[in-house]
Amino acid sequence: MEIKKVSVALISGGSSGIGAATARLLAEAGITVYAGSRRGTVEKPAPRIIPIQLDVNDEASLKNAVERIVGEQGHLDAVVCNAGNGIYGPVEGSTDAEARYQFETCYFGSLKTIQACLPVFRRQGFGRIVTITSVMAILQLPFQGFYSAAKAALLSLSESLQMELKGTGVECCSILPGDVSTGFTAARKFTVAAQDPGSPYRARMDRNLAKIEKDELGGMSPEVIGKAVCKQLRRKHMAVRVIPRIDYGAVGLLVRILPEKAKLWLLDLLYS
Repeated sequence: MEIKKVSVALISGGSSGIGAATARLLAEAGITVYAGSRRGTVEKPAPRIIPIQLDVNDEASLKNAVERIVGEQGHLDAVVCNAGNGIYGPVEGSTDAEARYQFETCYFGSLKTIQACLPVFRRQGFGRIVTITSVMAILQLPFQGFYSAAKAALLSLSESLQMELKGTGVECCSILPGDVSTGFTAARKFTVAAQDPGSPYRARMDRNLAKIEKDELGGMSPEVIGKAVCKQLRRKHMAVRVIPRIDYGAVGLLVRILPEKAKLWLLDLLYS
């Protein structure tokens, strides 16, 4: 039977923050949601939300999750790649391991999740892939170069994949949140170089981090992002790239217009 609308979805990082808010909104819209997390729990249990143990860095975990969903529901219509983390610090003095830590979940974890779902989507002739990237994919900030790079890589992957999947009934959409008030701020890790009191970047990092944390803690609610995801999954055809909220959308437009040198000068003025 051909599936024409989303009725079953998988969300990675679904236990809290943006993932939990998105799961609740999708469930309220009548979609059965498997909320994946390493703990296999959800913030607030609710009808149509099924907690599932999922580690996006473990291919066996992903395979088992997808097989369980298809076994229980008969199909899987959408995946929302939301699992992510953050690490803060200067490029100079940071280690390969610290950079890889950032990419492992934000980029490779999403890649593995997509790859686990694609055979099901292609077999059905229908599927929706939503990646939660960030405005920092197009609006780079100092001392968060690894995060910006990982999110930019994920954005590029999604848009390349959209072209690869032409004619298959499978579509991709990237959601680019701005500042969102979640537990992400408290969970952020710091490179060894960022913790060095004698770092030549010390004063700039202190000012930069204070600005970033203030913006994040005063940011939009995760429900704003959840509503954007819900809207796309209910459309006949998803947009390729979505920046929720009009002010961040305007920033995204400005980034496209400004010369790169002017953009970086402005960001450095604001965040350094």
